[in-house]
Amino acid sequence: MFTLHPRLAEDTLPLGDFPLSTCRLMNDMHYPWLVLVPRVPNIREVYELSVRDQHQLLRESSWVSEQLAKYFRAEKMNVATIGNLVPQLHVHHVVRYANDAAWPQPVWGKHPAMPYTAENLAFMRETLMLAFRGRDGIPFEWTLS
Repeated sequence: MFTLHPRLAEDTLPLGDFPLSTCRLMNDMHYPWLVLVPRVPNIREVYELSVRDQHQLLRESSWVSEQLAKYFRAEKMNVATIGNLVPQLHVHHVVRYANDAAWPQPVWGKHPAMPYTAENLAFMRETLMLAFRGRDGIPFEWTLS
């Protein structure tokens, strides 16, 4: 049975679910930053997923990256499956700008996270839902949390 790693549960906020992955917002106002976590138990690496799930993860990740890049006018998208502290497979999608808090270094550990206030969280959720509607809509099932 799939269970979200406690560190991911602590550091992120639920947004919704794609067919394979749960989508969560990193609780850090420094960056638009989403995390996809495939709802497959005991997986640490992409290659451990079935070929079908690998393809689905790539579709979901690519689509999320594209929507974030377009909507937030990203200068660069950082997409990574690091997992040094959290072994559960998860894919980070971070919108980057040359003037952001960590540029040009990676975002991890550069600055303490700045948690969302209730007002900012409501605005970010609304913004992300607009971004996810996109011009062509969501190409697969999406369930809001």
